[in-house]
Amino acid sequence: MKIQAPPGMRDFYPEEMRFQNWLFDAWRRVSRAFAFEEIDGPIFEHLDLYKKKSGEGIVSELFSFQDRGGRELAIRPEMTPTVARMLAARASSLPRPVKWFTIARMCRAEKPQRGRLREFFQWNCETFGEAGPLADAEQIAMLAALLREIGLGPDDVNIRISHRALAASLLQAEGVRPERTALAFQKLDRLEKWDSDADFARDWNAQLGADARAERVLALLRETSEEACLARCESAGEEGARVAADLRRLREHLDALGAADYCRFDLRIVRGLAYYTGTVFEAHGRSGELRAVAGGGRYDELVELLGGPPTPAIGFAMGDCVIAELLRELDRAPRLAESLDVYVIDADEALFPDALRLVADLRRQRLAVGFSYKRAAVSKQFKLAAARGARFAVVVGQELRAAGQAQVKDLTTGEQRSVRVADLRTDARAFAPRPDPKAGP
Repeated sequence: MKIQAPPGMRDFYPEEMRFQNWLFDAWRRVSRAFAFEEIDGPIFEHLDLYKKKSGEGIVSELFSFQDRGGRELAIRPEMTPTVARMLAARASSLPRPVKWFTIARMCRAEKPQRGRLREFFQWNCETFGEAGPLADAEQIAMLAALLREIGLGPDDVNIRISHRALAASLLQAEGVRPERTALAFQKLDRLEKWDSDADFARDWNAQLGADARAERVLALLRETSEEACLARCESAGEEGARVAADLRRLREHLDALGAADYCRFDLRIVRGLAYYTGTVFEAHGRSGELRAVAGGGRYDELVELLGGPPTPAIGFAMGDCVIAELLRELDRAPRLAESLDVYVIDADEALFPDALRLVADLRRQRLAVGFSYKRAAVSKQFKLAAARGARFAVVVGQELRAAGQAQVKDLTTGEQRSVRVADLRTDARAFAPRPDPKAGP
């Protein structure tokens, strides 16, 4: 019987790992540029942590189990509950704002499909202790910066922004009762998953049609401009005026932070989870064929729910599966090959022990160094060096014993020169080409 990876799980061969490392490096570069610090937590948590955050319905979406002590546990499906729990544990001693990011492996018990697997990696960015729209803007700008970093521009991806309180106010003005707003948000969050507006309308009207007909709600969502929404919100009382003012400041901050070209207002973005309390946003490919490549929003009540003090918070997450699909769809996935710094070639089998000693010295300088396990002609070893993506080849020949030198060849330019082996053993800069004395400064 041939055993394969379980459904929805992945094997990572070298080519897949090169892409993963490329993406993780981009996530880390952008996180550090925005002054976020990396943390991590356990691979599984108490099941109650996820129930508190998302309700009993979340259990069917998790890989949950009992440990030997009878405790109900679950493999983490996301990082926000863990991060919020960690923040709650040390809330009194952490300087504000707290800006943390994670790159972690997750699992969800759902049907595998394009861009959505049971096992995935996720980049999470969370800001705690700052309630104003500037923190919201920085989170969105961080997402825009990542898109730019991996070669996706505003023509490829847009970040759709809305606000839960604004959406609730407008829906209630259409007749949705306050106690049914959460259900309405769940329906709207799945709007684009329906094959047609008629299918959505049938589902909506079956459960919410007595409050507000789907046709009116669809018109509100698709025909009301940002300014019209803000004007209606401003006229809805003191709270509405505050929300509208925050959204206007958010827009100003996004412009100042250089992210406005990615962003647009979209009242349809509500994020179905009940724990969101304010600004919400999602990044979508322009083609619309894939689910959101990233999403998040403000959740000012979660830390308190998990036993910490009242703490404003906002965060977002991006999974590796969807962004990889989008890069492939747009033919923007990087073409990554194995790369070595140096490949050491022995020109004479008798010199192989000298070549190995040079390999060891170069590796101590933190260079990636390869060599042939089997003795072969120099021409074949050069082919092996090229196949391994080596930048330089060092040929150890009789010149080593005669003059203490080896031939260094730049496999990119073809330049070849003699270099003292003693220099190669102690200073990687010896691989750099020497300046031409005839060249000017």
